[in-house]
Amino acid sequence: MTRDIPRLVLAAPHSNAGKTTVASAVCAGFKHMGLQVQPFKLGPDYLDPTHLGRAAGVNARNLDSYLLPPERLHALFERGSQHADINVLEGVMGLFDGKSPLSDEHSTADLARMLKAPVVLVLDASGTARTIAAVALGLKNFTADLEVAGVILNRVGSAKHAELCEMALQQVGIRSFGFVVNRPSLALPSRHLGLLGAEHHALPEHALQEAFSTLDLEGLLEVAQSAPALPSSAAATLPLGKVKLGIAMDEAFRFYYQDALDVLEDLGATLLPFSPLRDAGVPECDGLLLGGGYPEVHARELSENQSMRESIWAFALSGKPVIGECGGLMYLSETLTTLEGEVFEMCKVVPHHTEMTPQLALGYREVTFLQDTPLGVAGTQVRGHEFHFSRLKESPTHPAYQTDAGPEGYARGNVLASYVHLHYAGFPVLARHFMQNLLEGQALDSHLVP
Repeated sequence: MTRDIPRLVLAAPHSNAGKTTVASAVCAGFKHMGLQVQPFKLGPDYLDPTHLGRAAGVNARNLDSYLLPPERLHALFERGSQHADINVLEGVMGLFDGKSPLSDEHSTADLARMLKAPVVLVLDASGTARTIAAVALGLKNFTADLEVAGVILNRVGSAKHAELCEMALQQVGIRSFGFVVNRPSLALPSRHLGLLGAEHHALPEHALQEAFSTLDLEGLLEVAQSAPALPSSAAATLPLGKVKLGIAMDEAFRFYYQDALDVLEDLGATLLPFSPLRDAGVPECDGLLLGGGYPEVHARELSENQSMRESIWAFALSGKPVIGECGGLMYLSETLTTLEGEVFEMCKVVPHHTEMTPQLALGYREVTFLQDTPLGVAGTQVRGHEFHFSRLKESPTHPAYQTDAGPEGYARGNVLASYVHLHYAGFPVLARHFMQNLLEGQALDSHLVP
């Protein structure tokens, strides 16, 4: 059985070419046409999807060929696209940049091939005219098994500048799908982990309208609809039971994969969002999940909310599962030290101190569980990724995982905290094990001393 899934990939020669801005404009333009748009972000990024989701009016989803085995990637793409008239996939880094400089593995091009999706190049045309054709032609001809349908010219100085670029493109037989003029209103500021999320800086609606008004949306839709049908691979997930899962969700904790949350809900979890910044305590629930985010930006407020910190301590003491990822690890630790040297008390569930550093820890990780944890038993092997500017001050006393970068995190009893982000939808065994522990309640003992 196959399904027609209109889709296109927006890629670029390099990072910072404006892919997110252009992809947001394309999503907004299709939405303006009355289409149901589903955006996807290729790669593990948590921030770009917020802009795509804001423009499309639905939550964006991540697709990553490293974190998602091929059969899971196809199934999640099919599921995510089931209600959409058009699917817009924003690439990551440069078109051919992946795991190695000697192959396309885990690159945008690799994923476009897997999904048999046509590619439209987003080219930063600032300061160039004829050369843009050479760049486009080089990308188009670099490999024979990728359909590059044309280009969108970004950051042009004017309509006249765009016309000059398009003349050069026509000479080499490459189609232009319009242009986006370089305007301050379309600039997306960044923080040390990448772009600011849409909740902090959203592209103005009038700026997006102006941007998509100079795009050939009908042409892009035609390209997306030309994509071949894909085999149907999605299968229903049967619930294991009913549980309540408290999930930290506010300005300090926002990094979650939508598909991972969906899998937990499919298995029977009711997600109860709570705010470590503002709420007095955790909700009545069977377990806690504290994802990544920016606890360092909100360290003072998190520390001053003593009733919440005491509530999380008491919850961990009860023996129910508590999981912290990256920012969640930092919040569960004893203290957090900022780059300015300020020290703030945190929840003291994890007997380690964290500190911000100028050095970035970045990369995909091969992960082997060293302990029995709420997510899996010792010996479980999965994949994850790290992206953070903080570290544990001490060597892990009870490391959660062995990774290709060394021992990592903390796992003891009902508590698991790590800098490694795991994708429950990519490895459903994690979600199933977590659900079993939530259903069993206090199956794992607390290591905390009252």
